[in-house]
Amino acid sequence: MNLQHIPQIKHTDSGNFFLLAGPCAIEGEEMALRIAEKLVGITDKLQIPYVFKGSFKKANRSRIDSFSGIGDEKALKILRKVSETFHIPTVTDIHTNEDADMAAQYVDVLQIPAFLVRQTDLVVAAANTGKTVNLKKGQFMSPESMKHAVQKVLDCNNENVMVTDRGTMFGYQDMIVDFRGIPTMQQYATTVLDVTHSLQQPNQTAGVTGGRPDMIETVAKAGIAVGVDGIFIETHFDPANAKSDGANMLHLDYFEGLMNKLVAIRKTVNAF
Repeated sequence: MNLQHIPQIKHTDSGNFFLLAGPCAIEGEEMALRIAEKLVGITDKLQIPYVFKGSFKKANRSRIDSFSGIGDEKALKILRKVSETFHIPTVTDIHTNEDADMAAQYVDVLQIPAFLVRQTDLVVAAANTGKTVNLKKGQFMSPESMKHAVQKVLDCNNENVMVTDRGTMFGYQDMIVDFRGIPTMQQYATTVLDVTHSLQQPNQTAGVTGGRPDMIETVAKAGIAVGVDGIFIETHFDPANAKSDGANMLHLDYFEGLMNKLVAIRKTVNAF
């Protein structure tokens, strides 16, 4: 995949990894613009190609009373405003075939959630929009099996596809990242490491997913060291009170420090 096919993406000739980052869910306009402004400042300073991430709805909640969104069109319009305000591309996840056409009117990249990546109709619906498609690797799938998901997009005459590792189930309530999978998946498509979701601890008895944000830096640095193309990180200025996935998000205050370290590692890796 050529990054330059993503509208408005910048710094593609910098030699850096690219970044998909933002809040787990769009909670409102002010919060989205606040997070985007901070991330745009950091990525411009460090010459990191950047795509703002935000879910317009959360359909895969553990409990029926969990936050699922502020309204589809309202959230999508906020994503469009982020793009227009800061001149950056945006990505959101979709859950149904109908979501594909709707979201494609507002964002630049359509993301297929890990639990749904084997749903052929959904993958095809996303691919047929002509948008770049980000395929999350199922927690239950091998890296090798992702070549079939990628092929579904290619068979729709859409070459703008990437895959994202977000960990593999390790028992009932934990996940691990097998870094051997990154070069394997790079044989099929541009490959991203979803750092924060890889540190989730799902299936908690409380019905609220846990996480290990203290390990974000460790996993991110390892991913850059093995040569991953892109990094995916969810962030928030108040993770403790975020309406979704607060337990594994990176606090926005720590974002620039981590990016400085990752850029330095990437520069070293590029020297070999």
